[in-house]
Amino acid sequence: MTFDVGAFMLKSVPFARTLDISFDKVEPGFAVARMPDRADLHNHVGGPHAGALFSLAESASGAAMLSAFGDQLSRATPLAAGAAIRYVKLAMGEVVAEARLEASRAEVVAKLDAGERPEFEVAVAIRTADGTLVSEMTVAWTLRPNRPAAPA
Repeated sequence: MTFDVGAFMLKSVPFARTLDISFDKVEPGFAVARMPDRADLHNHVGGPHAGALFSLAESASGAAMLSAFGDQLSRATPLAAGAAIRYVKLAMGEVVAEARLEASRAEVVAKLDAGERPEFEVAVAIRTADGTLVSEMTVAWTLRPNRPAAPA
């Protein structure tokens, strides 16, 4: 990767900054993001709100996706196409999301090369600081080919 994916995510997605999301690790097809325990992010039972957990997982998935396909941004725009989340256990305290690309980079890029709009998944596990699984999420991403610029 020729750029800092975590810094790029925080610059281009202001909502991630609102939640104080940080990136511990980003490498090709993999990312670890963290969200601190803040009272203003809590739900009615004292843990992180479901929407905050969703946003953490989606942010981690975006970093994993960009770390694999960031070199394609000049010709395609990444878009989340769908997501499914399962809340396993009440989260308490700081939470960490680990995201992993579940597709072959070569296959996705080949579809883009063929003029198709590839869709692929990133799996995310959210855990508490002690490693307890609290949520699982799958985000479907697509790379929408950029339209050629109209002649001036």
